[in-house]
This record gives sequence, C-alpha cells and structure tokens, in this order.
Amino acid sequence: MKLVAAAKVRRAQEAVINGRPFTEALVELLYTINESLQCDDVDCPLTVIRPVKKVALVVITGDRGLCGSFNSAVIKKAESRISNLKGLGLDYTVISVGKKSNSYFSRKDDVSVERFVEGVGFPTAKEAQMIADDVFSLFVTEEVDKVELVYTKFVSLVKSDPVIRTLLPLSVRGEVFDVNGNCVDAVEDELFMLTTKEGKLAVERDKVRVEGGPISPLMQFEQDPVQILDAMMPLYLNSQILRALQESLASELAARMNAMSNATDNAVELKKNLSIVYNRERQAKITGEILEIVAGAEALT
Repeated sequence: MKLVAAAKVRRAQEAVINGRPFTEALVELLYTINESLQCDDVDCPLTVIRPVKKVALVVITGDRGLCGSFNSAVIKKAESRISNLKGLGLDYTVISVGKKSNSYFSRKDDVSVERFVEGVGFPTAKEAQMIADDVFSLFVTEEVDKVELVYTKFVSLVKSDPVIRTLLPLSVRGEVFDVNGNCVDAVEDELFMLTTKEGKLAVERDKVRVEGGPISPLMQFEQDPVQILDAMMPLYLNSQILRALQESLASELAARMNAMSNATDNAVELKKNLSIVYNRERQAKITGEILEIVAGAEALT
C-alpha cells in the first residue's frame, strides 16, 4: 500500500502545484474587480454581504482509512467550527464529501446535513461542479448567508493542515457579521485571520497570494460589470472547490504513504524483537537439555 500511495501521490501533488497559480490569480482578479466596483451600483448575488443567520460547511474527507489521523483531523476541525457556530447562536448545515465524513455525519442525529457526496477517486471538474451547484443554490436562495470549506491543505509529503476557508460571500474586507453585529469568521480562517488592534478583536486578510497590480484606470469593460462577475463567479466556485478536493486527495495519499511506511518500520522492528525473544528461548531450552544430559551422565558414573 505504501508503494501504491507513493505512485499516486506524485500525480496528486502535480495537480495541486499546477492548479494553484490559476486559482490564486483568479481570486486576486475577482477581489480587485469587486473592490473597484464597490462605488458602483452592481448587483451580483454571490458578492452580497448580508447578516449571517445560517452557515454552510463543506466538509471534505477521504474515502478510505489507513491514513493516520487524516480523516479524524478534518472531522475534528468541522466539529470545532460547529461548536463555535452554536456558541454564536447561528444555525448551520453540512455538505459532506467523502465516505468517511458521510459515515460519521450519518450517525450524528444532532447535525443537519444538506447532502452526502460520494468521492470518485481523482477529483474532476464535474465532481467540483456538482458541489458548486449545491453551494450556489443555497447561497442565492438565501437559505445560507455564508459558505465555508473545511478540508486538508497540502503542505508537503510529510505535513498537511486541516483548514477553514471562506468561500462565499466574496467579501473585500473579509468581515461578515451576524444580525447582532458579531463577527462570525473563524479564528483560523485561511483567508481572514482574527487579530487584535488596541486590545480589541479585528479581522485582517492574510495576504498569502501573489499581489496583482491594480486595474488600470484606462481599462474599460466592454460588457456590463454584472455580466462579467456573473460569468466569472461560477468559475471561481468550481476552481476553489476543485482545488480543495485536489489538496485533500494529495494530503490523504501522503498521509497513507507515511502511515504505511511507519507500519512497515514497526513490523520490521517487531520481527527483530520477536526474533531476539525466540532465539533466547531456544537457547535457554538447548542449554537446559544439555544440563540435563550432563547431570544424567554424572549420575550414572
């Protein structure tokens, strides 16, 4: 299983590395356009920021086990966020992706699950689009006011981190509040990190992407800005969800490779220890038999 995971993780790692520049550039462009159009009367449903009453969590896990704490770490992160939302008095719903999360949340009667999505192996744009359609429908119909991704971010072959990432709405300032004016962004949100200013909590955007230059004042939109945003936002949803699926798969395969490597090392160590114990017992038995023979011979003489 270690060799199989090692063969697959190379492909998954390349997909993550090759896909990051496009998704990061697309997000940066959308934020720049959205920020430039704040003064205009632009109505794009996916950029509308309204008081948060309900949050949708897209929880992405693997389909199989034998990968260490990979699946449990994501589920624990989701449970922590659910507890946080309950503490804020907000409603929530879960879109479960992956057999492990499906199995877990199907046994949780106190957790509202919007949909169970089965994994299909290597992530494709078709699978991402299916999840994006559900997210789009929930947000546009105002069934939820905020959408967050809970998945495992691939860092390296030996390190991966479960993270929470705000997907919708596309907020320029990164501040989303409930009806009472309380900030509902997660403390460990990958896009927006809570910090302190003058002893008070504040939200700052963590600039982890390559900064793009501002839009030239000479640039003119041939189409209506609303049409441009409406055309790019589905691409944004699809690319962000596909990236999360790819990073989750790469993290799962890397975790399985490391888990199987550790299992192999433990098995070798166990075999070595058992061999030592066996040889000691065998030597003790042989020594005992020799002593019996010598004692018998001495008794005859």
